[in-house]
Amino acid sequence: MSKPAESPKATKYERILGDNELSYFLPSRADGANDMYLHIGFRARRDVVNSPRIFLIWSILRLRHPLLASHVEMEEGMYDSVRFAYVPPLSARDALLDGEANVEICPGRTKDELIDGYLNGPRTLSNTRLSYLIVSHSTTDDLGNLDPDAITEFNIMICAAHFLGDGMALHQTANDFFSLLGGKSEESCTDCVRSVDELYAILEDEWKLRWACEASVEQPIPATTESRLPSPKCKFQRAALKVDFENSQDRLVGGHTFPRIGAGTRRTIVPTVSFDKARTKAILKKCKSEGVTISNALFALCNFAWMRTMRARDDLAIPDSLRDGSVPMMMYSALNMRPYLDPPLPLSHLPSSYWFLSVGYFNIVLPSFIPSTAPASSTFWHRARSVKAQGGKYMKSPMLVSRNQEMAKVRGRRARMFAKEDDEEMKAASEPKTPVPITMSLPLKKPAPSSALIGLSLLGNLDATYQHAAFPALELHTLTTGSRQRQGGMLLFGYSFAGKMWISLGWDVNAFQQGVVQDFWTRVLAGVEEFLES
Repeated sequence: MSKPAESPKATKYERILGDNELSYFLPSRADGANDMYLHIGFRARRDVVNSPRIFLIWSILRLRHPLLASHVEMEEGMYDSVRFAYVPPLSARDALLDGEANVEICPGRTKDELIDGYLNGPRTLSNTRLSYLIVSHSTTDDLGNLDPDAITEFNIMICAAHFLGDGMALHQTANDFFSLLGGKSEESCTDCVRSVDELYAILEDEWKLRWACEASVEQPIPATTESRLPSPKCKFQRAALKVDFENSQDRLVGGHTFPRIGAGTRRTIVPTVSFDKARTKAILKKCKSEGVTISNALFALCNFAWMRTMRARDDLAIPDSLRDGSVPMMMYSALNMRPYLDPPLPLSHLPSSYWFLSVGYFNIVLPSFIPSTAPASSTFWHRARSVKAQGGKYMKSPMLVSRNQEMAKVRGRRARMFAKEDDEEMKAASEPKTPVPITMSLPLKKPAPSSALIGLSLLGNLDATYQHAAFPALELHTLTTGSRQRQGGMLLFGYSFAGKMWISLGWDVNAFQQGVVQDFWTRVLAGVEEFLES
């Protein structure tokens, strides 16, 4: 277990990043690739959402979850010893000052302006600022100048580096934020929200629980997911699990990708579509009648949308071998590994933080042709059921944990290799060029293609996470989430929120052949009407 290192002012706690964390951290150094954001639009009275309450609530959350208030330390070239470092606040007042320094309140900025600025502007986060809160409202006036009884439109964005945690942590944080912001006061006023004094009392209690007694915490930074998953018991078992992982990877065959051109600076857009409650109810009913979930159907929608895009466009810059259906299509998605963790070790008397990275990965492989001998709808639902069967087989495999353990190692090694290459390239660019010797190597067996068309982040029913009844002073109505992408990035999101189904596609408009992704997105939405609502 990591031991605290002494700093001149306070105890500093440290922990080495795990392989999976490192695979997200190292690519983020240059321009913030994978920095997450969660935007939520809501309505509330002005007196509910004011600066003192926002500062206090964000400070409470950063105190409860040390990684949000940590920073990262890395020495040049030391890719194996990147560390989280956390210095606890010396008082509740210090915690409040720290929280306030990591909040931005910006009147008049719209949802689209907030998201575009985060995705395409200068990086908001850094190695010394791993989380940040942005709050905006619909007028250009300062919060203190608004009519306290007026219902106002607000936007919040919770920003966090992906190597801190995953989407589950992000959404749970938002729920806790709104519970403190819009939950009822415990004082005599039954319809009132918590006062500033009540919130400060919560902050003080949280600080006292953790830091009032010297050395009351052994290690506040949560352990890595890898260390909390079952591990092989002997050398033979380790070798067998590695062979199983390699064999499972060999079975992942897919050659379809969107044609890339890599022109211009990265510019990410996130078109988002929601379906009203009646349409969502009909979609859920249709999927249930076909024995699948909406998540299963979204894979099939992407499958059909891509094949129809290929068929409609002769100008696609793709090999003929992909058009004839001989190479299957592969897509990938993230897997929540939290249910597979061993019970967390007790950290003194503290409740466990849910801020840690706990994701795995799985792939879905589908045919890349539409048979002319069967109705499109029957083929579509057959493939949706194939997605369900593939996912179920993977989730129920006794090798699931070991495969994700091995994948984390692969991702960690790959991230270190690319980081070293990037650093050496940057260093070489500033030095005189020297001739590179030519080397010869024997040809290797060409592996089967293993490229994914697109990634899907399927968040499920978020209304199970957001306890709307716990914050009656607020009306949450809009949710958009994603991450700051690297050049050529693309990710489709599907989820339910506020009783509605939402689909969004985040992608780099400057990286792909003109019109192709737009056509694909149009066909995804058309497929919802054709298959899910018919």
